[in-house]
Amino acid sequence: MAEGRLVIGTKRYSSWSLRGWLMVHLADLDVTEELIPLAGGGNTQAIKDISPNALVPYLEHRGARIWESLSIAEYCAEFKADLWPRNRSARAHARSIAAEMHAGFRALRMAMPMNLGRDFAGHGRNPGSLADIARIEAIWAEALAPHGGPFLMGDSFGLVDAMYAPVVARFITWQPEISATSRAYRDAVRAHPLVDRWYKEAAAEPAEWLLPKYENPSL
Repeated sequence: MAEGRLVIGTKRYSSWSLRGWLMVHLADLDVTEELIPLAGGGNTQAIKDISPNALVPYLEHRGARIWESLSIAEYCAEFKADLWPRNRSARAHARSIAAEMHAGFRALRMAMPMNLGRDFAGHGRNPGSLADIARIEAIWAEALAPHGGPFLMGDSFGLVDAMYAPVVARFITWQPEISATSRAYRDAVRAHPLVDRWYKEAAAEPAEWLLPKYENPSL
């Protein structure tokens, strides 16, 4: 019997679910996956009935109840400490940029929502989203340079990469102009086996889960 459950939303669209799902799998937590399709207006009653903050991801494990992605990240690190860098300074850096991702970049989120099944190349560009992209590229470059890549803190895909995985998905779908360094990181994240698995499972979701607001955004 599994030791808990992870509640997530539609894989095609739910960027926060992707973060939590990656973290739980990186930590090898023994949980069942409970996927609740997102409702059209973003107000999904079935999720509100389960999750304390009415959002996904939501994790129950060994009697603990955890919501909010950063809390899930820290919980997962209790089981596999090296999901954060071992070096104290690098760990502080990783936590800082993970927290910045959690708290910011609203303009990018609004202009370029996550959709793993469409190509909106060239769209979604406005002063706010472009400013967010510039900041994200700076974050990536500053992390990659001292650690050598291919991931932000070195050769292992960690919790900080899980936080930025939905940004990678947005960059693939919306194709903003980014640097060669950013493209290399984007490609490394997309090629990671867990990310690739998520993409494949998103592609297998039923057509009745498609939502017009994500499939036909204002371009």
